[in-house]
Amino acid sequence: MGREVSESCIDSLLTEVVSTYCNRFYANKPELAARRIEAIGYQVGHQLSERYTMERPRFSDHLEAIKFICKDFWFELFKKQIDNLKTNHRGTFVLQDNRFCWLTRMSIDQSPENGTSEELSIMADNKAMQSMHLYFPCGIIRGALSNLGIPCAVSADISNLPACSFVIRIKA
Repeated sequence: MGREVSESCIDSLLTEVVSTYCNRFYANKPELAARRIEAIGYQVGHQLSERYTMERPRFSDHLEAIKFICKDFWFELFKKQIDNLKTNHRGTFVLQDNRFCWLTRMSIDQSPENGTSEELSIMADNKAMQSMHLYFPCGIIRGALSNLGIPCAVSADISNLPACSFVIRIKA
């Protein structure tokens, strides 16, 4: 049995990393903070992919590697598989997790859209912080696929919390 880390420890670590990079290191440069958080995720994903594929033969195509990410890799990380995988068969894949555990504890503000300017500003700040938390898992996916020989770009959509869609675009 492999070594495991408590889910609450990972949640706390991710929250602190995002908070530190956004509020201390790069308080006035959110795009730089995002790149740094994604780079940390990239290293984690690269190393985990190396560990989880050590005993496996190389994947023959992109779809096989993406299926590995959706099933085995995701299960090792989150104790569940991706809920849905879609592709356009031209290098774009969408991985849907209907209850992404790193977002389940985030508050979902149900305020009306025509609130005061202060309420709208707070909602925008919350949305920005939520999206900052997604650079790390995007980096994990990109790092894992890079280790499998698949250069790509990964983005995330959180329009329906706690569901999250990760969009993978394979680079030619």
